[in-house]
Amino acid sequence: MRQSVAAAIRDALLTADPRAKLMATRTVARDWRLGRLAMVFDVAMPDRPGRPDRPELLPPNRMPKRGRGQSDRARIALWHSLAHIEFVAIDLALDMAGRFGAQMGAGFVGDFLAVAADEAMHFAIIQRHLATMGATYGDLPAHDGLWQAAEATAHDVAARLAVVPMVLEARGLDVTPPTLERVRANGDTRGVRILQRILDDEIRHVRFGSTHFAAICFGLGESPDSLWQTLVTRYFGGAIKPPFNDSARQAAGLSRDAYAALAYKDNAGLGKIHETAGGSGDLQ
Repeated sequence: MRQSVAAAIRDALLTADPRAKLMATRTVARDWRLGRLAMVFDVAMPDRPGRPDRPELLPPNRMPKRGRGQSDRARIALWHSLAHIEFVAIDLALDMAGRFGAQMGAGFVGDFLAVAADEAMHFAIIQRHLATMGATYGDLPAHDGLWQAAEATAHDVAARLAVVPMVLEARGLDVTPPTLERVRANGDTRGVRILQRILDDEIRHVRFGSTHFAAICFGLGESPDSLWQTLVTRYFGGAIKPPFNDSARQAAGLSRDAYAALAYKDNAGLGKIHETAGGSGDLQ
């Protein structure tokens, strides 16, 4: 009998060791693609995924300032923050597929397992880049804010799509290009290639989110712009801050009218996540 996709996803989510989580995630995505997993949702997703002992996880407001510049310390801090964002992104994509797959169908499961596999690849190449600097994931503290978005939206797939791909990951489309240019100015050609690969992939990831969100809205007879604004206001609670990478956002299927209307909303809450992520990249 084939293992259920839900059980395979849950096992990957609960895997704490980074290398083992990468392997488990890739295996789930491959086995799903090859038809080796049953479209059965017989187990619940965990409230929190497995996490390694390191890095130390701190509240966003207790994270040390990373600073900018060309020092080895600043470079390591930047890439460590990116590694952490990609590591959490693996779990966010796995949880999306496992928590809402029964409701949304096989295409949804396949899309977000593909996202999870991409995020695992991103983490792996960033980890290798850190190794060239004599560092590794876990050497520095990391913030524990990103998973708050999953907890706040665990009951509602439309809210999860509105907040995670369409706000947090979309923020990466805005902040990655200027970070890429700073990395280029520092002569880090390998780092430039990594960030360009991540940016290209994240456009596709955000488009998965916006496409499935639009399908939900169609089924409900709701305006996507109006429902997105309602859900973001309710569950994100922070500013949608310019400047925006409008061309990348358009390629990802995001409505400028919708996000521009919330651009200057300024409440405390999950919106602080992208201010304290410690660098650039998706989910900031």
